[in-house]
Amino acid sequence: MRKLRIAVSANFFYPDKARAAYPPKTLMYGEVELLQWLVAGGAVPCLIPPLPDDVDLDAYLDEFDGMVFSGGADVCPRSYGEEPLRPEWSGDAARDVYEVKLFNTALQKNMPILGICRGHQLINVALGGTLYQDTYTQRDGAIIHRDGEVYDGLHHQVNIFKNTVLSTIYKNNLNQKINTIHHQAIKDLGDGLVVQARAVEDDVIEAVWLDRPDTYVLGIQWHPEWIKDEDVLDPDLIRAHYFNYIMSRNNLT
Repeated sequence: MRKLRIAVSANFFYPDKARAAYPPKTLMYGEVELLQWLVAGGAVPCLIPPLPDDVDLDAYLDEFDGMVFSGGADVCPRSYGEEPLRPEWSGDAARDVYEVKLFNTALQKNMPILGICRGHQLINVALGGTLYQDTYTQRDGAIIHRDGEVYDGLHHQVNIFKNTVLSTIYKNNLNQKINTIHHQAIKDLGDGLVVQARAVEDDVIEAVWLDRPDTYVLGIQWHPEWIKDEDVLDPDLIRAHYFNYIMSRNNLT
């Protein structure tokens, strides 16, 4: 049986004269532990570059079995119809354009899609939803969801809703602990999205599912690829569910 081929959206460094390597060029990169997490599940991940206009993205994605939208820089508020409230919340508008095009094409092709952290937010925005530009200052009662010093060592409890895809994945163990490394969060839901889980302490949306027949689109706000602690939810169950769906659908068993 061949390994699954998983397309992964990239992060970007833009031209920077102060940079020693390729100062006038745009660089793309992926976070190592995310790619290793996909490899550990039996997949071959591949970062997808922005393609020239004369390349057919639909045909290009025919080579892949699924699409993962990765974490990284903020989604630009202009991508959901707002102006940035602070310069540091301006996000990466160019990446938004690149990823929304990827998402729309993958969705039209009915590729199974998994969004992680920024990827979860990007799915929401691509489907017409909005975000809190900064959850802590814009949502009453919000807890701290990102601490740069602790980083992926920061955790909180999450409540998984009954009778959801996520409750099936976690065998109805509905109260879990997750890592939290984000300051933006979903505000208004995108078209067709159903909430799967919320933070216990402040009710922030932590997972969504696209309610559309024969479609797999799951967004999770946490980073399963960084989970190492035994008392935090099992990161491999989400990967197994995603990969098993792809294998069953494509008769790769």
